[in-house]
Amino acid sequence: MIKVGILGFGYWGPNIVRNFNGHEEIEVVAVCDTNPESLKRVKRLYPSVKTTSNTQEITAAPDIDVVCVVTPVSTHYDLAIEALKNGKHVFVEKPFTATSEQATELINLAGQKGLTIMVDHTFLFTSAVRKIKSIIDDGTLGDLYYYDSTRVNLGLFQHDVNVIWDLAPHDFSIMDYLLDCPPVAVSASGMAHIGKQEDIAYVMVYFANKVVAHFNVNWLSPVKLRNTLIGGEKKMLVWNDVDPDEKIKVYDKGVDVSTDESRYNLLVNYRSGDMWAPRVEQGEALKLEVEHFVDCINSKQVPINDGHAGLRVVRLLEACNESLKNKSMAVTL
Repeated sequence: MIKVGILGFGYWGPNIVRNFNGHEEIEVVAVCDTNPESLKRVKRLYPSVKTTSNTQEITAAPDIDVVCVVTPVSTHYDLAIEALKNGKHVFVEKPFTATSEQATELINLAGQKGLTIMVDHTFLFTSAVRKIKSIIDDGTLGDLYYYDSTRVNLGLFQHDVNVIWDLAPHDFSIMDYLLDCPPVAVSASGMAHIGKQEDIAYVMVYFANKVVAHFNVNWLSPVKLRNTLIGGEKKMLVWNDVDPDEKIKVYDKGVDVSTDESRYNLLVNYRSGDMWAPRVEQGEALKLEVEHFVDCINSKQVPINDGHAGLRVVRLLEACNESLKNKSMAVTL
């Protein structure tokens, strides 16, 4: 039985506790939070779970094997490194750390101690993302041209990070998982309308294979949109995550290009064929993520969302901040 301690029972913490507690090989033994009302809620839902406001009662507890860090990003490094030093596997909420240097140090320490790090990139375990991955990998779309993502809604405003650090980690981690090519440059533009943090931003990511990615993240939208478009030479894909029925649609649309050497003109023919919506299984992604974490601990496998995956996302986020400070200047990775 793997014994787990969880730091943080705020917005996302209850979901973490529920899914870890629901796994047959896991026992959640303690939850820590600085809010007394949150701890009372833990006791109502899980009477046998110990509650505390002292993080060391979890990070240093001899009977705990795994520490889940579900706290603000500014605290991730301190809590995770304390847990690793005490021989605990760690599960860390996104984004992994506040800096790439912190992420690298955690990865190195975990490697030295033979411990597992998993970063909570939950979307990688959704059926939709898994289906998109298989569609790309089997060549259905052909060579990719672009990746376009919109993730907007009204709030929740954060005080410690801007909208890119809040929302883009989801899409950066998905892009990192789907595209088999590292990015080479990033540019970002944004504006702070309410408070000091940017609440609307646009990010461009460039790849060596000529793929270009665009991200629109926004806390000021009157509607909630979760759309991703992936264009390829053969077909194009649309993922609408808020559509309850047809989340993924693949369009046999595109352009066929040829040259007329006698006229030296570029001839473009538009292609419009059928659309099909592949079946997407229902299920909670976080449950599958916990199962993957347990499997990796037991078999000493490397998670698909390990510390290195978290580091790649943090580097993108840092590049965005640098670009924002320099009037959208492209930052080389």
